[in-house]
Amino acid sequence: MRRRISLLAAVLLCLTALLAACGGTKDADTVVKDLDKVVNSLDSYHGKGTMTLNTGQQPLEYQVDVQYQKPSYYRIELTNAKRDITQIVLRNDEGVFVLTPRLNKVFRFQSDWPQNQGQVYLYQTLVSSILQDNSRQFAVDKENYVFDVMANYQNGSLARQKIWLDKDYRPLQVEVSDTNAAVMVSVKFTEFDFDSKPDKSVFDTKQNLSGSSKPSTVQPEDGDAAAEGGKAQNGSADETTGNTPADSGKADDTEGSTSGDEPAEDTMAPVAGDQATKDNLAAALDPLYLGPEPMALQDSNDIVFGGLPGVMDRYAGATYDFTLIKTQPRDMAASSMGQGQMVDLVYTIGELIGDEESPQRTIVWTYDGIQYRLTSGTLPETELVRIAQSVQGEMTK
Repeated sequence: MRRRISLLAAVLLCLTALLAACGGTKDADTVVKDLDKVVNSLDSYHGKGTMTLNTGQQPLEYQVDVQYQKPSYYRIELTNAKRDITQIVLRNDEGVFVLTPRLNKVFRFQSDWPQNQGQVYLYQTLVSSILQDNSRQFAVDKENYVFDVMANYQNGSLARQKIWLDKDYRPLQVEVSDTNAAVMVSVKFTEFDFDSKPDKSVFDTKQNLSGSSKPSTVQPEDGDAAAEGGKAQNGSADETTGNTPADSGKADDTEGSTSGDEPAEDTMAPVAGDQATKDNLAAALDPLYLGPEPMALQDSNDIVFGGLPGVMDRYAGATYDFTLIKTQPRDMAASSMGQGQMVDLVYTIGELIGDEESPQRTIVWTYDGIQYRLTSGTLPETELVRIAQSVQGEMTK
């Protein structure tokens, strides 16, 4: 009887090995080794899909188009069809750029992105999270492979992610969850092609501005953006000097000059812009997340900031406070950000200015024609990023 059982076990083992050799289901170790080979031999890829953010009162959807070409060219196009907003992140030989083609605005960084920080829609980021998590969980769903691994993103509240891959290791779906296992970000790929061999013009900055004239950039007027934010927050004209991390990605100027008159001093004067500008500022978005402890809007004032009409909102609680300044940059004139570190806001890229040694930190970004400056001297960096990431949904006021 025992001999029969042993013989049956041997037969089953042989059948399992035969099925595996014929392309049957693979185990976790085999898939991990294959993924390491795939990601290290990548020449190019092109993926399309839908990213859904569940960080606000209602889910927000963005169409994602990702292209990669060896050795380090990237093009990511994020489109919010409902709000008719498209932003493009490029990496080419000249640096890293964030473009808003409709507004002819471009921001340039000197950075090693995305090696120093990845995004949920980048294949290299997903595979890296699988390879680096030795406690990874693995399952087979029909012919697809599913990994449950630790999430490693700038938003500290994102704890884990599930990644679905097909039998050829193309990504199908990603779900990133918080510490309560609630899905905060998801991506569903509708297309993904290895060895797509994109034309070099795909990564050209001018081509991605849809044939518009080359935009110009300007430096912040009075020191870095953190100092500007502090001046507006404190309601004074005192200048401060911000610290720049030595290893951070820095924004550069592109050639050209800014049209228009020289900006005026920052003041608390009423907005003197036209009605359209006032209407646009009134429609600017507010944060949906208000920090680790309850904070509330203390006041909202019309100001002139950097010579531009704007709105300053101040939030405060028992422990923390922050200021959010919203301005509408001049038409057809791009503003370079200050000197700081690129920060992933999921729906766009911003810049973080200041470090743990600085008295305050500022995140600057542009979305739908509005430039936002989020400044705090009390909030931890991770919380400041979370608040900035939440400025993308329905208004709270």
